[in-house]
Amino acid sequence: AKMVTPIRKPKIVKKRTKIFKRPQSDRIRKVDHSWRRPKGIDGTYRRRFKGHGYMVSIGFGSNKKPRHMLPDGFKKFLVHNLAELEVLLMHNRKYCGEIAHNVSSLNRKAIVERARELNIKLTNGNAKLRSEESE
Repeated sequence: AKMVTPIRKPKIVKKRTKIFKRPQSDRIRKVDHSWRRPKGIDGTYRRRFKGHGYMVSIGFGSNKKPRHMLPDGFKKFLVHNLAELEVLLMHNRKYCGEIAHNVSSLNRKAIVERARELNIKLTNGNAKLRSEESE
């Protein structure tokens, strides 16, 4: 079986790769790093003063075509069972399957076999299969 290739593989350009940290999260222990919009009346961050970093805004969004695209040119689709794998039948050159973490090794084996028949690429096709081969 020939390895499936993506229809188009545009160059992935990310406007910003650094994550947006919550202001003051490096100084105050109870303030988590995950982004929250500053809402204070005097906040220098909210007022966009020079030297205080950037706020999250729509201008930092990446190009629509390569958004959510993996480096190999496919987009990920989470698969829990064989029925969900069949959805990718007509879209096997745009999406690749990723078997969910909570699928048993027995069902995983069936999904991998069916994906090979349908010529669907799996990102984690050989996960959780190694232990049975050694027995």
